[in-house]
Amino acid sequence: MLQTLFHLRLSWLWAVWAVASLVSLVWAGRRQGWSAAMRHCLPTIVVLGLIGAFVLPALCDSDGLPIRGYGVMLLLGLVSGVTLAAYRARRMGVDPEMIHVLAFWMVIAGILGARAFYVIEYWHDYQRPSVLETIKEIVNFTKGGLVVFGSAIGAGLALMLFVRKFRLPGLALADLIAPSVMLGLACGRVGCFFNGCCFGGHCDEPWAVRFPAGSPPHMAQAKAGKLPLFGMVLAADKEGRPVIQSIEAGSQAAEAGLMAGQRVTRVRVNGTEYEASPFKLDDALVRLEMANHPGDELLIYTADRPLPASWTVATPPDRTHPIHPAQLYAAVDALLLCLLLLAYYPYRHRDGEVFALMVTVHPISRFLQEVIRIDEASVFGTGLSISQNVSILMLVGAIGLWCYLLRRPKGSVWPAQAAAAM
Repeated sequence: MLQTLFHLRLSWLWAVWAVASLVSLVWAGRRQGWSAAMRHCLPTIVVLGLIGAFVLPALCDSDGLPIRGYGVMLLLGLVSGVTLAAYRARRMGVDPEMIHVLAFWMVIAGILGARAFYVIEYWHDYQRPSVLETIKEIVNFTKGGLVVFGSAIGAGLALMLFVRKFRLPGLALADLIAPSVMLGLACGRVGCFFNGCCFGGHCDEPWAVRFPAGSPPHMAQAKAGKLPLFGMVLAADKEGRPVIQSIEAGSQAAEAGLMAGQRVTRVRVNGTEYEASPFKLDDALVRLEMANHPGDELLIYTADRPLPASWTVATPPDRTHPIHPAQLYAAVDALLLCLLLLAYYPYRHRDGEVFALMVTVHPISRFLQEVIRIDEASVFGTGLSISQNVSILMLVGAIGLWCYLLRRPKGSVWPAQAAAAM
């Protein structure tokens, strides 16, 4: 797990944005003419500038802008996917600039769709006392919280609009970018491992992993009562408020005078506390998970005593019990599917077959991965996670797509007919 790689100052980012924008405009202007350069580059420059002005300041902490391992892997997935698609397009006589413009459309729509899907599914985790704090949590996707199927929906809509606007062969274009999508997903899943999200269940194999305090699996095990925090196991009462269920003898919590049965009303870490009314179990766990460094000052207020129990953290909480590295399983799966699509591409008989193969194999593997993952609860009374339900729907759609494709005459648009330059 490597949630934060380093920090950057906003002034450095503005300087990079200004220099990169100028270089991009000059380079595109000399190659395509200033009119085309302004049309293609200016929207991207403006969007990045707006992000820098309104989004990045909300993501900064006291040290600057944290560069998350998850976000870096998303960027690597984007760059590698676009580079692969542009390289293959050039070899087929297709203008690679088309791929770059399409990538911009799909990335923006994909991130919005992936984030919206996740926030809707876990809305209770993003509610904060004020609207501004809630918005800050929602836009801070570099800490994790993107759903692949939400991204597929958003990117798919962008692809359809792009094909319609520029009158391109949609099935041929989908075949071209399908391997890149899987390559980007493989990188993204490594980012999930860095972040600790999308985690698996208990594992007794030698390759099992253990995540530190502050990670999503650590929080999940603490909430389930499988992992004491400073010797305490918390549970929720009928109203969802945190109650100490048990105390380990000799722990820091026991030495501070805390006892089983006490209801926790507030938690402060290093002089700060998360204001929540009412104070729920998740609120208490979030604060306790933040006290994961030796020297952190922890104060725990309970309903039956006027003064808080307090202590200085001596050692961070234990790591999680061994669990499956489900994120790495998914990364390997996506990489293998990318290679399969690349190998199948020369043998396709009709446009759309490579894309159809992707939407056939991926939902099957994702359905099976959900058996190992435990981060998503069952929904709709099906006993299946939301991703498994979507996988079934996607597989049904893939069957329909194959039925449609097999009725079409054999033949493909590219490379026999190169796309016109945009």
